[in-house]
Amino acid sequence: MNATDTADLLTLEPHQQKHHPLATAEPAALQVADTSPAAIMMNALARGADLSQIERMMDLQQQWQRQEAEKAYNLALADFKAENIKITKNKLVDFETRTGRTTYMHAELAQVVDAVGPALSRHGFGWSWKPEQSNGLIRVSCILRHRLGHQESVTLEARADESGGKNAIQAIVSTTTYLSRHTLKLITGTAESDDDEDDDGASYGHMGTQTMLEQWTQKVKATKTRAALTQVMRDAKDVFKGANDFTGYQSLMHIITQHGNSLPADPPTQPAQPTHA
Repeated sequence: MNATDTADLLTLEPHQQKHHPLATAEPAALQVADTSPAAIMMNALARGADLSQIERMMDLQQQWQRQEAEKAYNLALADFKAENIKITKNKLVDFETRTGRTTYMHAELAQVVDAVGPALSRHGFGWSWKPEQSNGLIRVSCILRHRLGHQESVTLEARADESGGKNAIQAIVSTTTYLSRHTLKLITGTAESDDDEDDDGASYGHMGTQTMLEQWTQKVKATKTRAALTQVMRDAKDVFKGANDFTGYQSLMHIITQHGNSLPADPPTQPAQPTHA
């Protein structure tokens, strides 16, 4: 029915309108895609299916859609990784500490976003961060979403970075930025060039706690005797104290205690035998 037909119909008397061909015409059928959930439900209803059968069919349809979305996510991520994106370290950190000079390079958050962002968009991805705070820890989750709906996330947490005389807000922002950068790298499977080991903040301040703690944990677990473990504990104490990282040392002491309990007791030291001329 076009505008002219409608105008003609409205000029008639009410008793004439209801007998007009346009007024008695059947409305056009609703067009629904054959594979849509609505089409499945309508077809099932037409065949006499009950509500429980329709609900099961809808559940199957939704499950199939989720599986297809996950497959699309995985394929797109594989295509993204095929671009072999490398992130250039652009930030120099160089400062003197009580135990020596610390120098390393790392990529800033903006550098990471500039490197991976365009390629992620080309392959149908978007991302966001979700920061949280609880029990003295800052937790950041990076959520990677594909345009068909599937999403995955990765989460890291750490304490506020109070190194370098930062105030409370600066300490929180420093940690949040650090975790945002590394969660984005982890969820996309990218790395900074020459990033065999994450040396970013590996020596000082709580931002380096994870890396330094991991390194000393390996040394602890490599010991086979309690005497060797005691020596590692002494060496670690000096390093963590020099880094002003008492929280990290407390975590390491917990690991040392657990590992020490698993080691056999050292054999008693034999006294030196006297020699006879």
